[in-house]
Amino acid sequence: MKQNLMQLYKRAISEREIWLKRWKESMRYTMPIDDNDSATLFDATASDAADNLAASIYSLLTPPESLWIDLVRESDLSPDAESATAMLRAHLNDSNFYTTIHQCYMDLVVLGTACLFMAENPIGSDSAFSFTAIPMTDIAVLPNAIFHTTSMPACDVMEKYSNITFPENIRDIVKNNPETPIKLIQSLIGKDFVAWLDLGGDIENNIVARGTFETNPYIIFRWSVVSGELYGRGPVLRALPDIKTANKVVELVLKNATIAVSGIWQADDDGVINLSNINLTPGAIIPKAVGSSGLTPLHSGADFDVSQIILRDLRDRIRHTMLSDRLGLLSDKEMSATEILARNADMVRILGATYGRLLHEFIRPMCERGLQILSRRGLIEEISLHSDAELKYVAPIAKMAQEEMII
Repeated sequence: MKQNLMQLYKRAISEREIWLKRWKESMRYTMPIDDNDSATLFDATASDAADNLAASIYSLLTPPESLWIDLVRESDLSPDAESATAMLRAHLNDSNFYTTIHQCYMDLVVLGTACLFMAENPIGSDSAFSFTAIPMTDIAVLPNAIFHTTSMPACDVMEKYSNITFPENIRDIVKNNPETPIKLIQSLIGKDFVAWLDLGGDIENNIVARGTFETNPYIIFRWSVVSGELYGRGPVLRALPDIKTANKVVELVLKNATIAVSGIWQADDDGVINLSNINLTPGAIIPKAVGSSGLTPLHSGADFDVSQIILRDLRDRIRHTMLSDRLGLLSDKEMSATEILARNADMVRILGATYGRLLHEFIRPMCERGLQILSRRGLIEEISLHSDAELKYVAPIAKMAQEEMII
């Protein structure tokens, strides 16, 4: 069993490898972390579009100011669904859900996949729920299996898992530096949970926790999925070629602008010009022979600047792919009722597939886990979304979809 667990973990890490490269590129042009990436980011079109799209999804799917989920009891004999809805909503409002889910929406837009960890708070807390947006770089998945890799200081490991005994080759390191980071791997295969420290050797000797989960605390949801792939593809991944090209065009325009501002100068030189020593940089002084005209640019009769035309076209395509031109809620002019209905219909058509996937992979699993935690605490009657109640999604995008069906 432990051997199979290690094999599954290595396989999950291996299959994620190609996605790490894609995610790194997507983040470089939208959410740069490294200083070097920030220094080479010249165009903010994609970053701005990603922020706008994440904010739009937040308002359309989980608006904090309005009811967006409702439970309807299947029969008179079913548990009280109205009380369950009120209790679930109250604990979501009192938790950190609305501040955390926006981080997941950013991951969803930029990476195509997001992971929301839904933990249970200790008794007496303001809310029964606690949420964490886990970076996708820490998550590796297989069908029916999730692996979460993180690290924590050795002193925290010893405090949290007092029964752990470090191998001899690590014991002295930990003794000398209690802040030494220790790699912790948590696996959930089906409902079986196993956590172990990556200290080398057999997993069995490094296991620090076991258990079972009635409902999955790792809620992983995707924007869209290609057949056979485990991770999703988001708008940024689709727009990445245009994003990279636009960034390069702006870089070249800025370089040309510095030359235009600083100029390139000539100075008389008695020697022979060495072309290999000429550097066309802003403020450069290029030597020329006395009496000669030096380097003379060749002007074309059709000389005009196409960079702005190219850049405008690239930016329009980026905004179109990332839905900025179609999900805008404001218009330069007042819209008629017909125009509003047409815009809503277009929005439902664009987000229809993503909306259905998020219902199945995000909203429903989160509600099931929330109801399970609340019923186990005795705050509501035990209620099942499979037999006792129907989950009604009443967020703004759901209402738009219903209006579109009526029309």
